[in-house]
Amino acid sequence: MDSPVQIPFKSFIQLKPEESTAIYLQIVFEFIKAIQIGLLPEGTKLPGTRILCKLLEVNRNTLIKAFQDLELQGWIEILPNKGTFILSEKKQKNKAEFAPIETENASKISEPFTFKRSTILENPKETSTLPYQFNDGLPDLRLVQTDVLARLYVSKLKRKKNTKTWEQIQTQSHLNFKTQFSNFLNLTRGIRISTSNLLTTTSHEISLYLVTKLLISPGDKVVVASPGYYMSNMTLSDSGGQIITIPVDKDGIDTGHLRQICEKQSIRLLYLTSNYHYPTTTSLSAKRRMEVLELANKYGFVILEDDYDFDFHYDNNPVLPLAALDSNERVVYIGSFGRSLPAGFGYGFIAAPSEFIKELEKHQNILEPEIDVIKEQVLTEWIMEGEVHRLSKKNKKIYKERRDYFVSLLKEKLDGKIKFQIPLRGLAIWVEWLDNFNLINLQKQCIINGLFLPKTILYQTKNLTATRLGFGHLDEAEMEKAVAILSKSLEEII
Repeated sequence: MDSPVQIPFKSFIQLKPEESTAIYLQIVFEFIKAIQIGLLPEGTKLPGTRILCKLLEVNRNTLIKAFQDLELQGWIEILPNKGTFILSEKKQKNKAEFAPIETENASKISEPFTFKRSTILENPKETSTLPYQFNDGLPDLRLVQTDVLARLYVSKLKRKKNTKTWEQIQTQSHLNFKTQFSNFLNLTRGIRISTSNLLTTTSHEISLYLVTKLLISPGDKVVVASPGYYMSNMTLSDSGGQIITIPVDKDGIDTGHLRQICEKQSIRLLYLTSNYHYPTTTSLSAKRRMEVLELANKYGFVILEDDYDFDFHYDNNPVLPLAALDSNERVVYIGSFGRSLPAGFGYGFIAAPSEFIKELEKHQNILEPEIDVIKEQVLTEWIMEGEVHRLSKKNKKIYKERRDYFVSLLKEKLDGKIKFQIPLRGLAIWVEWLDNFNLINLQKQCIINGLFLPKTILYQTKNLTATRLGFGHLDEAEMEKAVAILSKSLEEII
C-alpha cells in the first residue's frame, strides 16, 4: 500500500471555510464519504495529525476533534504507538465488542424496517432560481403591511399579566377569534353560521385533509371537474376516493353530465370550486348552481365547496358561494383567510353542520393540539379594527390594476396566438394557445431565456393546449419582461 503521506488527501477532502458548518464536522463528513466510496480502504494507515493538518491546512486541535468524532462513530481506530487506521466495516467492530455470542438462529444482518409508500402524494411542485417566473396565481408578499402586524403583536406581547390560567386564556381567546371570524364570513360571503358551525385550521390544506378523511371511505365515488386542481385530487385519492371526472365549459361544470353519473351510480362527494374554477377561472352559472344543489338533495351526495381565492374579487357584487344558498345542509364549505399575509399568519377554515364540526375537532386535536393564542388575538383585533377590510380594499385595487396591465401585455405581445377571458377574480389568467406545439418545448426554451414555467401550470391533451399564468406576484416591469420572454420563446419553437 502507498505511504499515507502519498495519498492525495487534498483531492477528496474538500473544506469550505465560508460555509456555516464547523470545519471539524466538514472533515468528519469528507472522511466518511471517502471511506464509503473506497478512496480510503479498510486498513489504510493515516498520517500523523501534525502532518495531516499541514496537508489540509487546518488547526491541529480541529483535526484531533474530528478524529475523536470519527473514532466514536467507528470509522477509524486509533492505536497508541501504532497509528490511526481506517475501519470501513464499523458494524463488525461493534459486534465484536458489544454483541452476545451468536447462535445458529441469530440473524447475522439486521433487515431494514418496511413502511407504506405513496405514489399518490408525490409532490409535483418545482422550484427555480431564474429571475422571472410564472406560478398558478400567488399573491405578492411584498405588499404585506408588516408594520401593522408588528404593532399588534408587540401590543399583545407587552400586555399586563393576566390572572387567568393559561387554559382559560386559550379558551377565551379562541372563542373570541371564532366569534369575530364567523361574523366576518357571514358579512363577506353571505353565509349564516355561528361559532358551532366553524372550524379554523392553520392552513387551507389542513382543512381539505381533515374533511376528506372524515367524508371519504375507500371505494367511495368522488366527482371532480376536468381539468381540475392537482393538489385536491391527490388528497381525495389518498383518502381512498375513486375519482370520476366531468367536463367544464364557460358556465362551469357540466351539470347534465353530473346528472347522468348520479342516475347510474351512487356518488359520495362532489368536489367543486364554484366561484373561481381551478385552473380555468370560470364561475359556475346561477342556473347550474341551483341544479347542483338540487342534485345533491335528490341523490344524497355531499358538496365539498372550495372557495380558495375569495379574497381577490374585482367586482362590487361578488358571486356568493353555494353555502350561502344551501338550505338542506348538503354543503361543506372550506376556504382560506389572509392569503396576502406572511406565511404562518393565514388560516384555513371549514363551515359545516355543527355535528360534523364536532367530529372534525376530534381529529384536529391530533394534528393541531395547540392554539396560537397571540396569533389569534392579533387577528381578532385586526378584524375588529377593520384592518382586514382596509387591506382587502387596498390589495384588490392593486391586483385589479395588475390584472388589467397583464391583459394588455398579453394582447400586445401574443395577439393572434392565444385566447382568454378576463377573470372577475383571482390572480391568474387561463390562456389557451391557438397553435399546435409541445408545451414542454416551450418550457425548455423559456428556461434558456430566463423564464421559469412550472409543469403544474401547463395543460396539454389531444384537444387542449393551455397555461394558467399567475400575475399577482409580478409588478409591471416584471410582467413586461416575463411576457416578452414568453413571446420570444414561442417564436423560437414554432
